[in-house]
Parts: sequence; C-alpha cells; structure tokens
Amino acid sequence: MSLIQSGSTLTEVLRSAHLPALETRILLSHALQLTRVQLITQSDRILDPDEIETLSALIAQRLAGEPIAYLTGEREFYGLPFHVSSSVLIPRPETELLVELAIQRLPQGGTILDMGTGSGAIAVAIAHARPDAIVTALDVSTEALEVARSNALRNDVRVQFLHSDWFSALDTQKEKPAFDIIVSNPPYIVAGDPHLSQGDLRFEPVDALTDHDDGLTALRTLCAYAAPYLRGNGWLLMEHGYDQAAAVRQMLTKKQFNDAQSWRDLAGIERVSGGYLSIC
Repeated sequence: MSLIQSGSTLTEVLRSAHLPALETRILLSHALQLTRVQLITQSDRILDPDEIETLSALIAQRLAGEPIAYLTGEREFYGLPFHVSSSVLIPRPETELLVELAIQRLPQGGTILDMGTGSGAIAVAIAHARPDAIVTALDVSTEALEVARSNALRNDVRVQFLHSDWFSALDTQKEKPAFDIIVSNPPYIVAGDPHLSQGDLRFEPVDALTDHDDGLTALRTLCAYAAPYLRGNGWLLMEHGYDQAAAVRQMLTKKQFNDAQSWRDLAGIERVSGGYLSIC
C-alpha cells in the first residue's frame, strides 16, 4: 500500500510523510531531481504514479531507520560531495577535525597515508585542500575502495588507492615508502555497545565500526606498527571514541611518540589523538 495518496502535491507530501520536514525535502529533491528552490516554486505540482511509488518506497525505508545518506547515495564532507553506499561508513562532521589537523602539519609537497579509507572522505578532502601533497589510501575492503576511487574522480583529485590489510601492501613495494603523516579513523566502538543497534549505525558496515573487542585493537596496531612508515618528525593522527583519549595518548607515549596529545571536536569531545617521531 502506497504511503502517498494518488494526486498528492509536493506540499501535501511534505505534510503527510511522518518524517521531519528537512528529511522529506531531501528525499523529494533526490527522487524528483529538483533543487530546494524548485521544491518551493513547484509546491503545487501533482506527482505522477511512478513518482509516488518511488517516494513511498524511500519514505518507508526511512521510517524503518535506513540512513538518509544511503537512500540518496550522497553525503557532504569538508564541503565536498561524496558518494556513499552500505559498503562504507557515512562521513561525519567530527572527522573533519582529523582532516584539519593533518593539513596543518603536512609540509609543502608532503606525503600522507590514510589507513582504512572507506569512502575516501579523509584522503579526498586532504588531496582537494592540498593538491601539492602526495596522498595514498589503503583499505582491506575492495567494495570500499571502489567507492573511494569514484569519490576521487568525482572531486577531481589524485589519490593512490591500495588494497591492503594494514601495511601489507606497502611491504611489497621495492622501497618501503615513508610518510610525513599517517591518519586513520579506525573501528573503535567497543563490542556490545548499545549504539551499534541504534540509529544509522544499525545499517553501517559493522567491521568498520567495531573491533569486536575493547575498541582499542586497531588503535594499538597503528601505534605499534606505524613508526617504520613515518619520516623523522612524522605525525600519527587517529580518531577515536569519546572516552579513549587517555588510553591512546598512553599507547603513543609507550611507542616513543613525542608530544602525545588530544584535540577536541566542536562538541568539546576529545576526538583525535596523535604524536610525532623524533628525527633519527
């Protein structure tokens, strides 16, 4: 049964969709390929049967909890458009802090590695802001890499993408590369965290969200194995959970990273931690 009555106008759909008005507008704009201005100027337009069927399906999926980003296949990050699918995490505003910190520390013509790139949001955003940089991005998921490559093309940036389980693909190269910065937004949610069964997280790839353990496994791996791939004074910067900053700083210090510190996102949460290696 259709959720939208036959002969409904755009205005009537907005009133009867049982969703927040903004979400309904996003779905209308996506389904009908209309801009926000056109939604207003065509508010009395009557939807045809095919449009009603498409919109009804989208509204039903959203009412069931499916993320808007997966329904539209789109999410903006760092002012850029990104394609997303259920193969990748949905880029979130708090991760923009990681991008900012990396850009600030990246020397002219520097090299940077994004570990577990997913949609490519971090790597593409950095490459777009710093076209002088040499950006490499890794992921163990071939599906995620397809999405990431499409986003690099879409935003007209150069990123080298490699299929890799952690650093393994780098070890097969003739010369082991060294980077000025390594960044990562790894899986850090603790196994069994109730948030995994709530909201958008229910639909996102679980292996990109949690290590199925204490939430620190990937962060430990990065701290333990990043050093040989960093140049002197090179930075390791990692996003983590709201209550993990102290533990991550301790890991960094234990592995001889200097100036281990954490930075707060716009909500005041310690969201990113990092440190640098001394010149040998």
